[in-house]
Amino acid sequence: MKTQVGIIGGGPSGLMLSQLLHLKGIDNIVLEKHSRDYVLGRIRAGVLEHGFAELMREAQCGERMDAEGEIHDGFYIANGETKRRVDLAGHTGGNSVVVYGQTELTRDLYDARARMDGKVIHNVDDVALHDLKSATPSITYRLGDKDHRIACDYIIGADGFHGPSRKAIPSDILREYEKVYPFGWLGVLSRTKPVSPELIYSKNARGFALCSLRSQVLSRYYIQVPLTDKVEDWSDDAFWAELKKRLPSDVAANLETGASIEKSIAPLRSFVAEPMRYGNLFLAGDAAHIVPPTGARGLNSAASDIYYLYHALVDHYQKGDDTGLENYSEKALARIWKAQRFSWWMTTLLHKLPGNIPYEDKLQDTDLEYLFSSEAALTSLAENYVGLPF
Repeated sequence: MKTQVGIIGGGPSGLMLSQLLHLKGIDNIVLEKHSRDYVLGRIRAGVLEHGFAELMREAQCGERMDAEGEIHDGFYIANGETKRRVDLAGHTGGNSVVVYGQTELTRDLYDARARMDGKVIHNVDDVALHDLKSATPSITYRLGDKDHRIACDYIIGADGFHGPSRKAIPSDILREYEKVYPFGWLGVLSRTKPVSPELIYSKNARGFALCSLRSQVLSRYYIQVPLTDKVEDWSDDAFWAELKKRLPSDVAANLETGASIEKSIAPLRSFVAEPMRYGNLFLAGDAAHIVPPTGARGLNSAASDIYYLYHALVDHYQKGDDTGLENYSEKALARIWKAQRFSWWMTTLLHKLPGNIPYEDKLQDTDLEYLFSSEAALTSLAENYVGLPF
C-alpha cells in the first residue's frame, strides 16, 4: 500500500488532518488501534476555542457544531462565596468559545471521512515506524492475522501519549519535560440541567470544583481529589454532597442532582516532548504535549498542530514550498509552551495545593483579587482562554 501522508491515530486530531488534506486532494490513510465505537465512547473535553471551531468549518464538519453547540462569551470564577464573571467577548474584541462535546465532534469527523470514502483502518496492532530519516518512510501494522506495510512521504504521529510515534524518536534526540500534579479530577456526567449557563471555576478551601456542561440537558461536574482516591470510593450522593460544599451557597442551592452516566478520575499532568519533528515524522496532539484540563487547552492545543501541518503539507504538495515543514516543530512548540504556561497558571491559581503554607494560600487569593482589579490581567486571561492566534 502507498499513500502520501500516513496518519497514526484516529482521534479528533488525526481525523481532522485527514479530512482537511483530503479536501485539498492529498492522499492519506488513518490507522487507529481501537474500534470506532471505542473512540466515540471516550468522554473528553467540551470547550472549543475560536480557532478550532473555524478549523471544523473549513473541514466541512461544522454544521452540527454550529446548530447544536453553545456559544459562550464568558465564564465565572468563584472564590468561596464570591463569584465574578470573565467577559471573554469584551476582552478579546468579540471572540468566544463553543461548548460542544469531543465525542460529538469526533463523530462528525468520522461521518465526514465515511461520506468521502476516506481511508480509516481500525483495530490495528503492532504499529511500527520505519526509515524515518529517509525519503521513503513506512508504517507496518497487523490487522487480524495479516501484516501490512504502508509506504508514505510523511508520517503524522497523532496517536496519543502512549502511542508508538514519539517512542520512534531516538532517546538521544528526544527531550521530555513533565510535571505531575499531586491530585486529580473526579468527573461526573449526568443527565441534569446545568446549574449555570456558563462554566463556573470554583476555588474553595476544601478543594477545586468545576461546573461545566455538554448541553442544556447534560451536565459535567468535577471536584479535585487526592491521587489515592478511587472511583468506587465515591457514590453519587457523596459526590453531590461534596460538590455543593465547594460552590457558593446560591449556586449549590440551585444544583440539580441525579444518577451519573459516567464517572472517572483523571490525573493532572503537564508534558511536552521536543522536537516535534524527526526526519519525515511529525508529532501532533497528545503524542507531543499534554496539559491539565483547567484551562481547556487539551484538544485546543492540538488544533494549532493540525493547522500548521495542514498548511505546511498543502504548501509542499501544491507549491513545492517546504518552509512550513521545516519550521513546524519550532512554530508548534512556541504556541504549545504558551498553552502550557496558561494551564499551569490556571491550575495553581484555583486548586488547593498540598503542602502550601498559609503565606502561599494568601498569595493565591491575592492573585485572584489582582486579576479582577486589572483590565490588562483580564484581557490576558481572556486572550489565552479563547485561544491565541495560530
